[in-house]
Amino acid sequence: MVGSPPLASVPGVVDSRHWVFDMDGTLTQPLHDFELIRRELQIPAGADILEHLASLPVQQAAASHAWLMRHERELAEASVAAPGAVALIRALHADGCRLGILTRNARELAEVTLAVIGVADCFAADEIIGRREAEPKPSPAGLQFFAARWQVPPARMRMVGDHYYDLATAQAAGVPGILINVPDDPWPGMAQWQLRDCAQLLQHWRAAASG
Repeated sequence: MVGSPPLASVPGVVDSRHWVFDMDGTLTQPLHDFELIRRELQIPAGADILEHLASLPVQQAAASHAWLMRHERELAEASVAAPGAVALIRALHADGCRLGILTRNARELAEVTLAVIGVADCFAADEIIGRREAEPKPSPAGLQFFAARWQVPPARMRMVGDHYYDLATAQAAGVPGILINVPDDPWPGMAQWQLRDCAQLLQHWRAAASG
């Protein structure tokens, strides 16, 4: 799916009351410079950062994680909401939807980010799942947690993200994935739907509600 399709061309995209969102680059404008992180932590280019840190000796891993937490806290405190993100979250919350966060960041930093962009009250603390609460994406473990907690079939949930890991996680868990904030379609066949951004997703939600 390429570009921004008209509302009528994506039936079912908002047919859910159980929504899980990625954080960075999805609800917020992207700030992470992953190549800088790799250079600072001496991680090979292109390597998965969390997997690499998990492979290190205990003391080295602890020092690297401490640096990463300091760096990511600075980014969290500088967070800026992505277009339409706050309005979308507020609309879903007001309509009684269950909302979760699934991030490869730390939970406490996700909480900082949500507070900075002004939607912290829309998420229960134990429904913000970071890299220590479940095996990180692309593992399906985080989405499986939400399916069990909410007692809902995975097919009735939605996973919204901007990265391959979000879509791979959704696919592995049997949850329909929605790709946003990405031009063209860099991962064909991975997303169930692709929309421009949170603002367009909110348009679909409002259109379905009024229909």
